[in-house]
Amino acid sequence: MRRIAIGTLVGLAAVSVATAAPADAAGHPRLDKLVKLQDIRRHQHDLQTIATYNGGTRAAGEPGFEVSTQYVVRQLKKAGYHPTVQDFPFAYYKEKTPAVFERSGGPSYTYGTDFETLDYSGSGDVTATARAIDPDGAGVGSGCEPADFTGLAKGEIALVKRGGCTFSDKASNAQTAGAAAIAIYNDGTAPDRMGPVSGTAGQAWQIPVIGPSYQLGTDLVKAATSGTLTLHVKTSTINEQRTAHNVIADTERGRADNVVVMGAHLDSVTKGPGINDNGSGTATVLTVAEQIARLGDQIKNKVRFAFWGAEEEGLLGSTYYVTHLSAAQRATIALNLNFDMLGSPNGRRGVYDGDDSEGAGTNPPAGSGAIEKVFLNYYGTRKLQTSPSTFDGRSDYGPFIDNGIPAGGLDSGAEKLKTAEEAKIYGGEAGKPYDGCYHQACDTYANNNSTILDQLADGAAHAVQVFAKSTLPVNGDHATARRALLPQVKHAPANLVTS
Repeated sequence: MRRIAIGTLVGLAAVSVATAAPADAAGHPRLDKLVKLQDIRRHQHDLQTIATYNGGTRAAGEPGFEVSTQYVVRQLKKAGYHPTVQDFPFAYYKEKTPAVFERSGGPSYTYGTDFETLDYSGSGDVTATARAIDPDGAGVGSGCEPADFTGLAKGEIALVKRGGCTFSDKASNAQTAGAAAIAIYNDGTAPDRMGPVSGTAGQAWQIPVIGPSYQLGTDLVKAATSGTLTLHVKTSTINEQRTAHNVIADTERGRADNVVVMGAHLDSVTKGPGINDNGSGTATVLTVAEQIARLGDQIKNKVRFAFWGAEEEGLLGSTYYVTHLSAAQRATIALNLNFDMLGSPNGRRGVYDGDDSEGAGTNPPAGSGAIEKVFLNYYGTRKLQTSPSTFDGRSDYGPFIDNGIPAGGLDSGAEKLKTAEEAKIYGGEAGKPYDGCYHQACDTYANNNSTILDQLADGAAHAVQVFAKSTLPVNGDHATARRALLPQVKHAPANLVTS
């Protein structure tokens, strides 16, 4: 395990320019005016170039991710920082060739349209009888309980409906029961849950794990329950341990016992370069880092810029970072701001629902609602409408809220479909995904909505400036629980060391 010292910003000169900084009525520089779309797009262009010369991907464990890490480190150093790199191990997965799925004596199904392979699927070449597993989802859900597989003969292919528990739970129960492969088909409960299942099975499995569409899955279940259905599944995958990285850097100015963490994940999926997901967040955080020193003594609290690795494998980098801080070190973190997908072509201005007013997320830590309010007030003054984003821990703020740290952020939407109401507000097409290239090879530099990206970057910069000056609206600068731990830090040195 590598020990790291949190880096610091060494001076203003590296990022200052000759022109005067845009200022508010009181003459204070405005970070939302300093952070320019052209600089964000320049970084995205560089990330695209990295992917292009490294197999079309920047996924953790791939050369493109290593070069992306080097790029961020180099840009931070140019801006005057001393960034540090935190290594961590992770379970690397890659599909070597597209899977084959077909009905014996019948049609072959189309990869990417009819089905996909779930991450961490095992390799295998299986021809066997298919068995529908609790298709009505009695109890917890189809395949969620070992008893669901009572009628499965060893070596059969399990047909399991999505829902009720994780893909990992279903795969575990199927493998334990002796299934030769498992097909987890979509449940059709929403428009975005009709197509093939795309996701992660959570850990490496010995058996193939594929995800048919709702229509294909229900058709196969009907065939399996009305007679004998023989299917052929073939997957070829890599599952092994590799190393990924987080990149961390702090501002020189500001209290080290009241840190604002601004983060975005640096990695893409293996299928594409990830220039929206999440080159847009990476480029925005990097541009804020390059400009923030121009705020001068407005920075009362340290801002920690974090570029997380292996988010696409399950928030691994941010989880490693948070869980490898001591209680005292975690107590110095006032809040986390997360930015994941800011330029979706059919996007919207999404604000994390920190007060859980929609009732559809987690139980947010106290103060998360105050972060949401800062974003809402900012866009309100600009007369720009916003939409609530479910605060479900799906991105790198998850480990922070799991440890009681308030969080918030912005996004432009991923694979879910834009509503008619949103189309009236933001333009674009109702009934289409916010990002039609989500987790695909077409998530390139051209996969972008510059208007949305510019507006969300403005909001990100504004929030960082607000909280760099004061976190009073969120946690009174020192929440009682945090204050009890702070003496252990011994005057909170700038270079905190993780173990």
